Amino acid sequence: MMKQNQSTITFLLLPLLLILAISTEVEGANKLFVFGDSYVDTGNFLNSGSYKPPSGVTYPGTPAGRFSDGRVLTDYIASFLKIDPPTPFSLKNSSNFQNGINFAYGGTGFFKTLVDGPNVSVQISSFEQQIQQNAYSKSDLEASLVLVNSGANDYTTFALKNMSFLEIQKFTESLVKEVSVNLRRIQSLGAGKIIVTLLQPIGCLPTISVADGFLSCIDLLNLVSTNHNKLILQNVDDLNKEIGKPVFKTLDLYNSFLTTIQTMQKSRAENPSLMNPLEPCCAKDSAGFNCGKVDDKGEKRYSLCEKPELSFFWDNVHPSQNGWNSVYTQLESSLGQLI
Repeated sequence: MMKQNQSTITFLLLPLLLILAISTEVEGANKLFVFGDSYVDTGNFLNSGSYKPPSGVTYPGTPAGRFSDGRVLTDYIASFLKIDPPTPFSLKNSSNFQNGINFAYGGTGFFKTLVDGPNVSVQISSFEQQIQQNAYSKSDLEASLVLVNSGANDYTTFALKNMSFLEIQKFTESLVKEVSVNLRRIQSLGAGKIIVTLLQPIGCLPTISVADGFLSCIDLLNLVSTNHNKLILQNVDDLNKEIGKPVFKTLDLYNSFLTTIQTMQKSRAENPSLMNPLEPCCAKDSAGFNCGKVDDKGEKRYSLCEKPELSFFWDNVHPSQNGWNSVYTQLESSLGQLI
């Protein structure tokens, strides 16, 4: 009799369990669409250092289009979603797009930068074209996650062209306005969940902190990031109020970078044999040569740290796989709330 009752209860509960399973699947993101720069590019910049040694030395063991020794932010977000990383758009003729598409292109920004590649606006146009070709349904877009990471290259281009930071506030306002225009456009195409990253602490990048001998981040330049992020947060809040629902969320790269760096610095103070998190693992060995560069004779003109797995920065601007993994660890709990 007991067995019969259990069977009856199981039979009655089965439809409810199926409904719950389906609801859970709809609530999650089953595809990932990525826009931005080298922090999230997984293979679009075909003729770049990301496809040359020593890139990819940690993962997958050979150059594979990532600006790092291994995995980058996109890989970790995809892992969180329990899907494979979305296919780079540049490889569209040889792969399928069942997990989404990565449109991000290293060196680009919201405006025109020093790299002749598709900026975020052009990347969105490619996305729109895919939608017009019925590559994705309305339900696909509503259930998917969009990741947008860009801005640092815009500041680099501004600094090199202006040679002055006197107009930086005006530029920040124009840049954040352009960010909002692009976010609105993505949402208008049907995306239901859009995450835009906050700008990393640019004063901590090795190309900047070298001015202090990699001893500390340059606080004055970190103010550029904090001012940028303050405006991004305000604009995201305004966009959500405008459309009446929380479609737009932010991912805090700024504090996750700082927390990780400070933790590694503290560990190094206790154990000096550990690597300085502000120093790049892959570094130039003379003027005019950067990570991955070789001279006319094919000789390497860069040096590698002994243990990339202990570094935070891979090169002058990009985190290593260990760096991204540490940042992701900081972000993981908030990702669950965001998605």
